[in-house]
Amino acid sequence: MVLPIIGLIIGVIIGTIFPISIPAEYAKFMSVALLASLDSVFGGLRAGIEEKFDNTVFITGFFTNALLAAGLVYIGERLGIDLYYVALLAFGLRVFQNLAIIRRYFLKK
Repeated sequence: MVLPIIGLIIGVIIGTIFPISIPAEYAKFMSVALLASLDSVFGGLRAGIEEKFDNTVFITGFFTNALLAAGLVYIGERLGIDLYYVALLAFGLRVFQNLAIIRRYFLKK
């Protein structure tokens, strides 16, 4: 559990030292990709707590979620429909469900 926390701290430090600005055209892609990544991370934490973590499932789920989210945004952009709302809703719901399960685990402990 220490390794993810160290990675988070290093990521925050790198992000504050080297700020990156993202063009407004990519804002939808980045928001959906970030939420898809968070879904995978919290799902991995939940699986780790439940002692069901599988590295292969985590890595494939991480990239599959990100690609699916980017694909939905791209198709939505081409069709002129805001399909990224679907991905935001689905991944956001799963993030909150995983957080609730993690919270309940620590409250019962």
